[in-house]
Parts: sequence; C-alpha cells; structure tokens
Amino acid sequence: MKEPAPDVSVVTSGHDVSDARLHREVAGLRREGLSVEVLGLGEAGAGPDGVAVRVWVRGSMIARLLRALTLPWRARGRVLLTLDPDVVPAALLVARVRRRRLVCDVHEDYLALLADRGWVPRLLRGVLRALAAWCLALAGRADLTCVADEHVPPDADRCRARLVVLNLPDPALLPEPGPLPAVPPLRAVYVGDVRTTRGLRDMVEAVAGAPGWELDVVGPVIAEDEPWLRARLERDDVAGRVHLHGRMPPRQAWQVAAGASVGMQLLHSTPAFEGAVPTKLYEYLATGLAVLATPLPRVVPLVEASGAGVLAGDADAAAEVLRGWSERPADLLARRSAATAYAQATLLAHSPWDVLAGRVEELARARR
Repeated sequence: MKEPAPDVSVVTSGHDVSDARLHREVAGLRREGLSVEVLGLGEAGAGPDGVAVRVWVRGSMIARLLRALTLPWRARGRVLLTLDPDVVPAALLVARVRRRRLVCDVHEDYLALLADRGWVPRLLRGVLRALAAWCLALAGRADLTCVADEHVPPDADRCRARLVVLNLPDPALLPEPGPLPAVPPLRAVYVGDVRTTRGLRDMVEAVAGAPGWELDVVGPVIAEDEPWLRARLERDDVAGRVHLHGRMPPRQAWQVAAGASVGMQLLHSTPAFEGAVPTKLYEYLATGLAVLATPLPRVVPLVEASGAGVLAGDADAAAEVLRGWSERPADLLARRSAATAYAQATLLAHSPWDVLAGRVEELARARR
C-alpha cells in the first residue's frame, strides 16, 4: 500500500538536516499536527525527530545546482517549503504544474552575504548577485514568503504574502536553565558555523589570554580556517582548552552549551552582520548564559537591555572580560540570572514558529 503523501516537504539544496532553523520550523509544523518530510544534506539521523528524512551528499557546486533543479520534483508534500534561493525557480514551477502550495523561507540577506564570502571570485560576484536577486524576486511570487527579519529582502511590496519569522529560540529544542552553581564553571561556548568572520580566531585568542577558561566550539569549521586552527591549538597557551565538537543537531548542541557559563558572539563587522541580530544571541540568553559579544549595531541594544552580557571590540578586550569574571564570579552569576529573566519575559513569550506553522496549515488544507 502506497504511503500517504506528507502535508509539507521541506526542501534544501545546501543545508544540512541538522540545521537549527530547519529543526525549529519542523517542530512548529509538527505541533500544528502536520506531517513532514525533509529533503536535505548530511546524515538522516541528525534530522528532526518524528519526520521522514531523505539526504544527499554535499558534493560540488555542480551537484548543488542539480539538487536545486531536481529535489522539488522529488518532494511529495502538498506544501513545498524551500530554504535556499537556488531551489525557488524549480519549486515555483513544480507548484504551478502539480498544483502545490509554495512557501519560501528567506532567512538571510543573500545579497549582503555574498560580500562576506571571501572565497567568491570577484569576477563572479556580479553574476551571483544578479542570480540571487532573480531568485529573491521569484520567492516573492510564492504563496507565502517568510523572512528572518524586517530588513531581509524581498520587501512586502514585492511579495504576494510576507511573514517575518524571527530566529527566536524554540524552548522545545533547548535545555531549561538549571540552578546556578555557587562557583560558575570557567567555560565558554560558541554554536554555529565556524569561520574567521564569525569570530573563530578572536575566540581562541581570548581564551588564550584568560588562563583557566575553556572553550567549546560546536559547528563545522570552514576549510580555509582549518590549517590555522590546527596549528594554533598545538601551542601551549591554549593546548587542551579548546574543544571542537563539529556539527551537531540542536538538542545535542545545546546540551554541550548547558555546561558553559558564557556564550561567545565575536562576529566581525561585515555587510551580512551589520544589520542582523545573530540567532545565537537569542539562544544564549534563553539557555541562561552570560553573553560576550562584539558591539554590532543591533547587538548592542539587546545586550544592554538584557543586562546579561558585556561588549568587547577585539580578542584582547574579550580576554580581559573573561579574566574579570574569573576574579568576580558573582558578576558572572548575576548576568546569567539576567539572561534567564530577560528570555522568559520577552524571547520565549511568543513563538514565531507556531505562527508560521498556522499559516502553512492553512495552505495545506486549502484547495488550489
């Protein structure tokens, strides 16, 4: 007997199925009572719980292009939910030909992101920007276009229907903050993609300058930074104090974070980060971690309003903050308490994932 088609197919050409936003979206869809399948990369066991997961090997850029063109045709759901701009053209065609509904999740400002990728050849940037702009224009023609922040394109006047779905935490995927120990562990954590512009070298140097502190890094290290990282971790001032965990599904990643006191967010001032609020900042607060962050425009007011963190402009300043917390653990504990209080009052009071799931449920039940 043929298995019934799922309500929703989540389709991605470039994301690992362990991706945190993917997990949050699927958790909301399941709470709404929708059946879900996921088509993506990586290992099926790292995908969201309780759904069918089909995976492909990442491979080359040509392999990604082929996935972008073919995966929407493999999807069986009444609603297609895309996570990448390059999937949108084929998904839009599938939706029209097979009378499906289409939801496009645009969770980054891809035009700004291209300027943050040093590996993109300069001669190709114009071509890629034009392709990205075309795909974003097509995303606006979906039945629903989700954006991760108000400034993320496409704008409302270029969309049939637009919904802002902030990257707020989903409590179901995070450990609850436990009672704070009298003496906080001198352990910091970073969760996310690992590269120089996301603060990799600054974090390592900060820990090197703060004896007694350790650092857990959860996420994939890009190839360009691996030689530097391997060589740096062999030096005596950080040897044995920086722990690399690689890519992990959200539940496991935040279990690692639960053993830390501080969440590090030392992003560089790049076009992609200048206008954004890093998802990890929200999650650090929701997990009850003190925050050590660089003073980016939208990070500053959040850190100051929460009272949960300290801003540091470079690795030396970050090391000084860590040393200060070693000497004054009461301040560190107070900031962790402030993080939990702020998250409970603001970040966890409203679930954008349930709002999104409600809109998708309407599309799944509607006839085309």
